[in-house]
Parts: sequence; structure tokens; C-alpha cells
Amino acid sequence: MSSMAAPRSAMGESVRIVLRDEDEENGDDSPSAKRPKLDRFPLTRWEIVASFSVFFIFSAGLFCVYLTMPAADFGKLKLPRSISDLRLLKDHLGSYAKDYPAQFILGYCSIYIFMQTFMIPGTIFMSLLAGALFGVIRGLLLVVLNATAGASSCYFLSKLIGRPIVSWLWPEKLRFFQAEIAKRRDKLLNYMLFLRITPSLPNLFINLASPIVDIPFHIFFLATLIGLIPASYITVRVNGVGSLESTGMMYGGSNCLNMAGLALGDLKSVKDLYDFKTLCVLFLIGFIFICPALLRRKKIYE
Repeated sequence: MSSMAAPRSAMGESVRIVLRDEDEENGDDSPSAKRPKLDRFPLTRWEIVASFSVFFIFSAGLFCVYLTMPAADFGKLKLPRSISDLRLLKDHLGSYAKDYPAQFILGYCSIYIFMQTFMIPGTIFMSLLAGALFGVIRGLLLVVLNATAGASSCYFLSKLIGRPIVSWLWPEKLRFFQAEIAKRRDKLLNYMLFLRITPSLPNLFINLASPIVDIPFHIFFLATLIGLIPASYITVRVNGVGSLESTGMMYGGSNCLNMAGLALGDLKSVKDLYDFKTLCVLFLIGFIFICPALLRRKKIYE
């Protein structure tokens, strides 16, 4: 009996192995099966701790800046999420920015860089606010410097923990971006300027993916600093004409800078900033920068 039981046991084990192999090939839909890779959170425990640590450090710095701000009715202040919110915020901040310009700029820069670093939506409203309160020229300078600093912080944050997140959220887009970067290594700055000037790829994706595809920081920094100027100008030219004579009262200049922009009261939506004509201009500027790279590739293939 024992000799007959042994072959049966061995036969049953072999059948179970074959069935298990077939399940692995055909896919196991049982609840106990492993989840697909894309369904699992991409960060390891160490990366989660590192990201929370960086967020805590930035938050502590932002809170320290808040403690240095002069007293004000902060209950009326909130991050704008619409044009109507922006108009109300501009009215509340107008006199405060006039009385405490240095403290206001410090707080504005801290919030802008914090939002840009941690990919918090709403920086376009912060850019609109800069144009409304400071005028076109100073607003443009403020926005470009803050956007560059925030994008640089996001670059280094992505260098620390970004690879699994970007690979998880945008695998196809990341492969496309990596292939394009590999083809344009010799004219990388021109290509990055094209991406920054035109809306070909979202700035959020560029900030996160750049360190992953091995774009050097100096190329990333220069492309961001220069490439954000056209789009930032389009944003800050919307200003608060007729609100509190912001530019002249705060800095002793004339209000003629405001005449170069648009009245904030006439703006109905953020989409109004980027009409077809504006997008064509951005792509034309971007094409000028990428032209040397295209011409060089043409000579190589000839």
C-alpha cells in the first residue's frame, strides 16, 4: 500500500506544479494574486520618510517667515483658485504691500517657491497677483526668479525621490522624453529652451523628469530662467489698473507700466491669457531657439 501511495503522491504534486505554471502564464485573477506593478505605491519607506522630512523643513521655514510678518487680517487671505478669488486677494493685499513692501515680497517669494517645489496648483494666480501689485517689469522679474528657484528645488527633490513617481504616473511620456533628450545631447540647451517656451510638455513634468533623464542642472537652470520669460510676461501683463496705483505708490515709479498690461477686472478665466495668437507667438519663439539643433541634424544626415 505504501509503495502505491508514493507514486500517487508524486503524481499529485506534479499535477499541482503544472497547474500553478499554467496560472502564472495565463494570469491569476484570484484575490490572493499579486497586484500589478502600477497599482502599488511606488515609494519605498525610506523615500516616504525623506519626502516628509523635506516637506517638514520647508513648512517650518514658511512658518518662520509667517511669524516675522507684521500684524494683518490673515483670515481674509487664502490661496486664489479663481479670478474672482484673485480680485478679492488683490484688494486685501494692496494696502499691506504698500505699507510693508519688503515683508510682503519675502512672504510672496516663500509661498511661491513652496508651491512650486511641492507641485501645489495655483502658481499662475500668484503670477497674476505679481502683475497686479507690482506692474509688468517688476512683476516679471519677481515671477521668473521665483519660478526658477521653485523649479530648481523641485529638480533636486525629484532627484531624491522622483524616479519611481514619474515612472509610475507617466511611463510612456518619460520614455518619449528620454529618447528625445538622447537624440539632442549636443544641443540640449536649445531643446530645453523650446520646451520651456512652448506648451509642448507641462512644466511640472519637465521639473520632475529632468534629473531622471540626466539633464545637467546648469542646463536645466538656464533653460528655466530664460525660457519662462515669454510665458511669464503674458501672465504678469494682467494688472490692477485703477486699484491702488500700486507701482507708483510703492516704488516711486510712474503708472505707465500698467498701461502695457490688461485690466484684471476684464479677465474672466485663465484660458483668456493663452489665445490662439499668443500660442502661435510662443511656438515661433521656441522654434527660433530649436532651429540650430534642427539644422545641425539635417547637415549630419546629408
